[in-house]
Amino acid sequence: MTRFEGFGPKVGDWFKGLEADNTKEYFAATRDFFEESIREQMEALLTELSATFGGEVKMFRQNRDIRFSPDKSPYKTNTYGVLRGSEIAAEGLYASISANGLVAGSGYHMMARDQLDRYREGVADNQHGLELAKLVDRAQRSGLELWGESLATAPRGYSTDHEQIELLRRKSLSLGARLKLERGIGRRDGLEFVTKTWRAAAPVTGWLDEHVGASTMPTDRGRRRR
Repeated sequence: MTRFEGFGPKVGDWFKGLEADNTKEYFAATRDFFEESIREQMEALLTELSATFGGEVKMFRQNRDIRFSPDKSPYKTNTYGVLRGSEIAAEGLYASISANGLVAGSGYHMMARDQLDRYREGVADNQHGLELAKLVDRAQRSGLELWGESLATAPRGYSTDHEQIELLRRKSLSLGARLKLERGIGRRDGLEFVTKTWRAAAPVTGWLDEHVGASTMPTDRGRRRR
């Protein structure tokens, strides 16, 4: 297995080139660089960290699913993967590289209907909801960003003046951070950044694992959110 050595300065140039020329011609002409310097390095990063956090590495395809999208550009402009079933985040620890830098995070990126029900029940509970609010605040004060979609108003059945209304409005909840690419990201900086970010997000992810957990709905229905 390739050892993680970092993302060199030309990685940012490759992604900028893809953004400007998102075609099969560009990708084919630069595929060797992509495979060796980007995809293999991301997989090596995740594989090395799996020795610490546990879980299995899953890398995602660079090709976009354009069947139902008005945007027909064939390639994603970031390369990413996850550790699934880790000790601190059962739903996955995420890492991505793009022209904007190295991103790491964890949480519940998309919640199915049964997950949303359990999430809202947990947030609405005086004790558990306050606990989550404190954990999220602590993670943000440590430098993490709060990601995910929210409803415009309170979900059905909940008051707009609920003490945890901001959390109740959320349809997804993830936390993460970004390390700028600039002149490249070395081995040590990349490993330390991802490790630190995942650990900082772990208390929130742990709350979600305990109070929400995986969806038990069929995949086609489980993706519907309200």
